[in-house]
Amino acid sequence: MSQPRLAARALILRDNRLLLVNAYPGDQSDLWCAPGGGVERGASLPDNLAREVFEETGLTIRVGALALVNEFHDPKGSFHQVELFFRAEITGGTLSDNWQDPEAVVTRRRFFSEAEIATLRFKPDSLPRVAFDGAGPARYDPLEAIVR
Repeated sequence: MSQPRLAARALILRDNRLLLVNAYPGDQSDLWCAPGGGVERGASLPDNLAREVFEETGLTIRVGALALVNEFHDPKGSFHQVELFFRAEITGGTLSDNWQDPEAVVTRRRFFSEAEIATLRFKPDSLPRVAFDGAGPARYDPLEAIVR
């Protein structure tokens, strides 16, 4: 069995709207998530997160406090991921539909209000509650089964 994969994700609010990405090539899924991704060895979590957010959105960020630890797995396989969600703020760049993710994984990126998020499929389940409740101690989500 393989080791769990570690990922960092950003909770970025602008005008009380949360930035989400659709990270499935060719619009293969309607599932949205916070921008971020896998951690590379030899770089800090904030550095990894800033790199991932820039690759997926073209935005530069300042990484803040840890807000959520989430984990999910494939009960029928060996995939298991632990995600660390950090609050972050934009320090540069402009969100654009023309931005090209170098890996061509993120196909859409957009800010959503809390009401709009309620109409979407997203993961983790606690995402809007954690994102919109402001600062506080980091939370932990129990292990969830992966969805596609």
